[in-house]
Amino acid sequence: MNLEITDHASDLTFAQHFSATRRGARLARRLALHQLDDWGVPHGSEASDSAALVVAELAANAVTHGRVSGRDFELRLALDGVRLVIEVADARADRPPRPLAPCPLAEDGRGLQLVEALTEDWGVRERPGGVGKTVWAKLTVKRRPVPPGGLAGAL
Repeated sequence: MNLEITDHASDLTFAQHFSATRRGARLARRLALHQLDDWGVPHGSEASDSAALVVAELAANAVTHGRVSGRDFELRLALDGVRLVIEVADARADRPPRPLAPCPLAEDGRGLQLVEALTEDWGVRERPGGVGKTVWAKLTVKRRPVPPGGLAGAL
């Protein structure tokens, strides 16, 4: 398990690799919510709910469309002041995501439309080293003051 959390003044980052399975996608969403709460973005707030949906959609796409057998996907969160960047990287560069016009009765095909509606900007770039792609999205979030060491340090 690869876990990375850094805190450089106003620049907070979190990175974690997950198995490219539906269980891995659910875990990515849950850990993102916990990390955001620790950074002062309250669980259940509009910002937290929007971020959760974006992480869920990007992680679901990574395990559904970007899965390569034996390869994980990576979730990275970066919070600089009030700007949250969500990145999900997978091993399939040959399948870049693009919003589709879903069939009115279809049960899927709306994820990237939700990402587009909830974020200020989103896009795709190649991963360093040329293996796979990273889908990123940017949101503005409201934070409550957090004591040094996060919420765990306040207990």
